[in-house]
Amino acid sequence: MSLRVSLLASLLLCAPAAFAQDTTDPAAMTSPWSGSGGELGFASARGNSNTESANGRLRLRYTDDDWVHSMDLFGLRSRSEHTETSDDGTVTKRTDTTANRYTGSAGSALQLGEHRQLTATVRYERDDFATYDRQSSFGLGYGTRLVEGDRFYMDAQIGPGVRRTHNTEDDATRTGLIGRGLFDVKYSLTPNTDLVNTLLVESGSYNTFGQNDFGVSVSMNEHLALKAGWQARYNSDVAQDKRKTDTLTTMNVVYKFK
Repeated sequence: MSLRVSLLASLLLCAPAAFAQDTTDPAAMTSPWSGSGGELGFASARGNSNTESANGRLRLRYTDDDWVHSMDLFGLRSRSEHTETSDDGTVTKRTDTTANRYTGSAGSALQLGEHRQLTATVRYERDDFATYDRQSSFGLGYGTRLVEGDRFYMDAQIGPGVRRTHNTEDDATRTGLIGRGLFDVKYSLTPNTDLVNTLLVESGSYNTFGQNDFGVSVSMNEHLALKAGWQARYNSDVAQDKRKTDTLTTMNVVYKFK
């Protein structure tokens, strides 16, 4: 059985949780699907060159007694159309894809008490423009709330895991053990404005991967919100012509399921 088929089977059988701590908030337990929602953003420019960029995210959360199951899907695609003039004066239009990345994560969390859980998470990523165009990982962990205030909290998940990657530079596939950490911070500026930050780190013997997502969300009503986001992604071991850090800035419309 291939790795991709194994991961898909894990997603379907586990129905999981990458951010299970959100569902431990008593105020969010009014619905078993609380915490579910989607984001969508699109940008287009026309002129001497034409560019289009789209990104979207779907988050599903389901609470069943002491279990929290979740799935998180993300996609990003950008393309640019420009004109090229050859030596003989011929003008041609060319369209290039400049970004094509999608990720999927899923897991389950067993609640041990208030803000404490045991977690199992699987994650898969495909990025056509990265040194590691395919990354997949599975991790076990323990989650707890480190800090809690009236308008602020910080949650953490830490544990071991295993990762499998494909390197486009040497066409090598490697598997190794990793340490995995997930840290979530939320601060409510006002009743309808939240600052959120999520940091994911997967560190192994041949590469350390980190992704930080920072966002400012302003709710317009119980279902709709506007969100400005900034994402930074880091790989310690990359090809010479690649940068170790990539950033992405987004402005999305968010729909929350109730």
